[in-house]
Amino acid sequence: MAFQSWSRLEVLVANLPTNYETSWTLASSVRRKGVCLHSGENVEVNLHPYEKEGFHVSWSNSKEGPHALKVEQVRHSQLCTALQIGPNRLSTVEHLLAALAGHGITHVHIEVSGNEIPLLDGSALCWVEAIQEAGIKHASTPRRASSVIEKPLILHQGDSVITAIPADKFNLIGVIDFPYPVIGQQMFNIQLTPELFIKEIAPARTFGFADQVEELMSLGLIKGGGLKNALVCDWNRWLNPPLRFDNEPVRHKLLDLIGDLALVGFPKAQVLVYKGSHRLHNDFALALLKACSKPGN
Repeated sequence: MAFQSWSRLEVLVANLPTNYETSWTLASSVRRKGVCLHSGENVEVNLHPYEKEGFHVSWSNSKEGPHALKVEQVRHSQLCTALQIGPNRLSTVEHLLAALAGHGITHVHIEVSGNEIPLLDGSALCWVEAIQEAGIKHASTPRRASSVIEKPLILHQGDSVITAIPADKFNLIGVIDFPYPVIGQQMFNIQLTPELFIKEIAPARTFGFADQVEELMSLGLIKGGGLKNALVCDWNRWLNPPLRFDNEPVRHKLLDLIGDLALVGFPKAQVLVYKGSHRLHNDFALALLKACSKPGN
């Protein structure tokens, strides 16, 4: 079953880049404000056109110019991806970065008022809508060529594993396995394009577990989480159905992976992830950075 709001998605996939080979930035600025998952704070994000390649961030209360985001800035943070940018920390960046990279945006300035990106509806869809509201245009400087996997790459963390093998396109296979009967084992594969990202991945929302809520809140986490911005699993049922896809959890895991790979770019590879996590994804991104070559190198 696919996401029900087809008319909404059909509008979003009009006039998209057809692949990830060209350079795009925003045609105008756009603003979104919302509650952050872990801090519970209200934070405003302004997305601006930018002529330098990559994702750049600045803080609205600072006079410093935008800082380029790099995978080496990633720091371990429970349940999200966080970046250490000089003295500042920016958390829960994965959905926004997934929306930008999945949409094909290569040049952008992200201006934030706080230290965490708002969760919005728990997916990347609201960020995609913001990008569409701003419009897109060709950037004046070229993007980096897609990285090439020259030999198989594999990483393990406990019983979790992620692999990459050479391929002509960026292909993703996600596999999850949870003891909760309503989720169980799920698999989803996709050859990623901007259109398929928006239709098949972007609407998938983050999910959590009712039996973990008390513990996470005692750790100072998920202060802004709720039934409006996350799917909540209660063993053999969902507390807030309906799902947007029958296999929405595994699709969201791929959304997280796309966001975690955004800072190194999408390689020409087939990537399979079993029981992925942000820590595994980010270790994999660093391994890709070291293992990949650029065409012509």
